[in-house]
Parts: sequence; C-alpha cells; structure tokens
Amino acid sequence: METRLKNLSEGLAALEQWVHYRLAELLGREHKIEVEAVQSRLAGLELLPGQCLPFEENLALITVLAPHLQSDFFDRIFAEVLPQNGDYPSLGGLRGTQFRGFIPTGETLMFLLAGRDLKLRLHLKHLFEETHLFSREGLLYLDPAPPGEPTLSGRLSMPSEIVSLLMSGVAEGPRFGTDFPAQHLTTDREWDELVLRPATRDQLAELRNWLTHRNHLMNEWGMGRVFRPGYRALFHGPPGTGKTFTATLLGKVTGRDLFRIDLSMVISKYIGETEKNLEKVFSRAEHRDWILFFDEADALFGKRTGVRDAHDRYANQEVSYLLQRIEQFSGLVVLASNLKSNIDTAFMRRFQSVVHFPAPGPEERYQIWRRLLPTQVRLEHGLDMRALCRRYELTGSNIANIMQYALLQTLSRQSDILQKADLLEAIEREYQKEGRSL
Repeated sequence: METRLKNLSEGLAALEQWVHYRLAELLGREHKIEVEAVQSRLAGLELLPGQCLPFEENLALITVLAPHLQSDFFDRIFAEVLPQNGDYPSLGGLRGTQFRGFIPTGETLMFLLAGRDLKLRLHLKHLFEETHLFSREGLLYLDPAPPGEPTLSGRLSMPSEIVSLLMSGVAEGPRFGTDFPAQHLTTDREWDELVLRPATRDQLAELRNWLTHRNHLMNEWGMGRVFRPGYRALFHGPPGTGKTFTATLLGKVTGRDLFRIDLSMVISKYIGETEKNLEKVFSRAEHRDWILFFDEADALFGKRTGVRDAHDRYANQEVSYLLQRIEQFSGLVVLASNLKSNIDTAFMRRFQSVVHFPAPGPEERYQIWRRLLPTQVRLEHGLDMRALCRRYELTGSNIANIMQYALLQTLSRQSDILQKADLLEAIEREYQKEGRSL
C-alpha cells in the first residue's frame, strides 16, 4: 500500500507540474518546468499494477484519476494561474450533477498532451481507438459527446473497478444497481461437493478446459483468427438441479468472477431500453474475464414470434441484438433454462455446449443427503436413507430444504439424532409446494 501511495503522490505532483507548463504555454508566459524530467517521472511510475506505461498513457490515467483523489485538483491550479473571468475552451472539462469540481474531457487530455500542436493531436487520437490498450483492457474510454458537438468534448470515464485498482491495487467488482443490473455470486463450497450424473460432469469438463486453456488456444496457437471470441453454454433441466450452483463453482475453481444478470432490472416495456440495460453489463464485463450467467433465460432468449404489430417487431429486434452481443463477448456466457425447447433456435446454433441437468437419481439423491448431514448428527435407529432416496423423487434443492427443516427440529429438541418423522414431514411439505402428492 505504501508503494501505491507513493506512486499516486508522485503522479499527482508530476501532473500538477505538467498542467502549470501547459497553462503557461497557453498564456504566453515563461515556465520553469523541466519538461523532459516530468515526462520521465510519469513514464517511470507503476500506476497500473504490474505495468510501467509510457508517458502519454500514464498522463491520461492520472488525469482521469485526479478528481477521485483530490476533488479540487484542477480548480485549485486554475484559480492560481488563470486570470479572473477568463474563458478557455481549449481546456475542455465539464461539471457533474453532484460533483462540483472540474471533470476532464477528451479535449482536456489533448490540451495536456499536445497543446496546440495539430499534428501531435491527430497522432494521439489513437489513445481512444479500439485497438489501444485502454479499450482492449477496458481501462479508460471517451463518453459519447452530445449530438453535433466535437467528439473530444465527451467526458473521460474510468470504470469503478479500475479506479479501485489504481487507488488500492485491488479491483473491486461493480456494485449491483441500475447502472450494473447483475449480482456477484460466490460460494464457500467446493467442486467435489457437486453431485451430478457422469454425463453432466463430462460436459462440464469441456467448459473448464476452455476457461483454463482459452488464452493459449486463441493467442499462442493463433486460433483467434479462426474461432469466434468467447464461449456460450446452455444449462437446461428442472428447477433445483444445480444449474446456478454449478455456474458459481465454475467461477470459483477457475478464478473468475461470476455475475448473475437480474432480468427484472433488465427487461423493459419501453422500446430500446432492454438493449441499453444489457449493454451496461456487456460493456463493463468486456476484457474483465468475467462469467455472465442468465438465469431463467427464457424471458430474454425465448423463441421469436411472428410479427403482428410494432411490439413484436421490437421484441424480435431485442433477440437479434442479443445474438450479436453474445457472439462479440470474449468471455463465458451461461444461459440457464428449465426447458431447452423454450430457447430460440437461433441461439441454440450458437452454443458450443448444451449441458443437461436431469433430476438426480436414487444414488445421486443419497450422495446429496450424505453431504448435507453434519458429522455431529446421528441417524435414528432403523432410519434407512437409501430407502427414502429410492422412494421419493427430489431435487438437490428439495433435499436441502428438507434437511434444514429436519436439523432445526433436531436442535429444538436439544438432540443430535435425526428422526425419520421430521424428514417425512419435510418431504410432504416439499411435495405440497409443487402440487404433488406422496
């Protein structure tokens, strides 16, 4: 942390000197700044953990970061140097809705990097191109300018997780909300606790292989020229069969963050809003190596309808947008559905893996029972768990609910013996919830 604080302090000090240099140049005044020394200082800083970037890139990063570190950074320098009541469009910048300080724009960065040198300004526009590190790694981007206004008048923006990375050395995930309608899922459980049929496990091995070897395949072996970016998988099967749990474990064992898209915050009745809400997720997830998980995906990826009215036409446009967006995404996208037949055939053709999660059989049910039984708890004399597993068709989710109820009943008796009566009562409750009879 001390090294990070030192880098940030030196970065701000170098930026302040550089702003003074450019302002003196703008006003036609002499300056005492050693230009090459400041450039060398900035180029030698490790603002981005693990990387010493060139002067231009580091100046861009510290310029965007400065208001996050010192809210009055630019205003303080401007008040000290610029004449009162002056208007200087070449500085760019804007004010926020709640933030009252100066916020840099693309024009601000160009002023700092190139001044009035038109040739240099044209050369430096590569900083905002898709092939540049900033875009490839999702570090920094230029917000769209209002219609009809110069492109560089857009605000320089940095995702919150990158701000966190530069400030603390740790990239905190985005906060769940309207600006990012997806929840970060984690688990304390391990892969060997997953109880699945052998065929399902074999299919999941393919996903783990892709997550483990993707970079080698696409980059070192050069197959990125041949294969589409990213990987798309469908998990289908009855509710409670482990689709969400499996996706969460995939993230854990491969060291990737998994985000479940909240469809209630994504889907909108207003034309074009669904696509905008989804773009908030995809654009933030790009280059982050995240896994995107769409639970109950039928609502978004369901079969297209015949066009009877304007609503149908725009609904089909949403599906077309999704087709394009998931194909462009470079990470893993997992869709979960209770019924495979509900998914639009256009999506089915684009899945590399279609993984079936059937209801567990008697042996899988028994394994789930055993894994959920605390070591401190004994079974009532004569309680045959295998017989219960053969008789009652239950999913993993059902069994977890049953065990929770029965264990709480055991504790309420101040006992450590699990009774058959409690299990049967809980089984009946699960059957009733699903409209089934024993």
